[in-house]
Amino acid sequence: MSPGGQPLASFTDRLLAYLIDYAIITGVMIILAIPAGVVFFVVVGPDLFEVQPDGTPATPDFLEFFVPLLLIDLAVIVATMVVAYLYEVEMMFRSGQTLGKRAMKIKVTPVDPAGALNRGMAARRWLVDRVAVMFLPGFLYVDGLWQLWDKPHQQCLHDKFAKTVVVKVPA
Repeated sequence: MSPGGQPLASFTDRLLAYLIDYAIITGVMIILAIPAGVVFFVVVGPDLFEVQPDGTPATPDFLEFFVPLLLIDLAVIVATMVVAYLYEVEMMFRSGQTLGKRAMKIKVTPVDPAGALNRGMAARRWLVDRVAVMFLPGFLYVDGLWQLWDKPHQQCLHDKFAKTVVVKVPA
């Protein structure tokens, strides 16, 4: 039971909610990446197929190919992070739920039953859950599995950092 007396969300419910949310964010990333890839190949593509006057293929300039590619990758990553932040933090701040959590009938609440979930808590959860994973290999697994042995609130590390707990929503 949570400090507020609500039943805690199961590992399975949390994992399925995470997978649903991940699929949504991945879909948005694909929607952003496809036009970026098309623009890249329209701008840089002709240089890749350039032919010299003697009929041999021209050697493409390494920097003229990879710098735009890296810049487009960076733009897609930044846009994806912004979308993920807005999706996860703002939705969680407003209702305690993302679409995945809503589908699985679970909700994020503060450990302190008298407190209310605020944007800072939601942002701290997101920072640890999504950003730390990029810099610490294996952290995704440690963070997600932490709830299996955490007592008494079955918190992941991102929950502990944000002082939140995930509970079942009454049906």
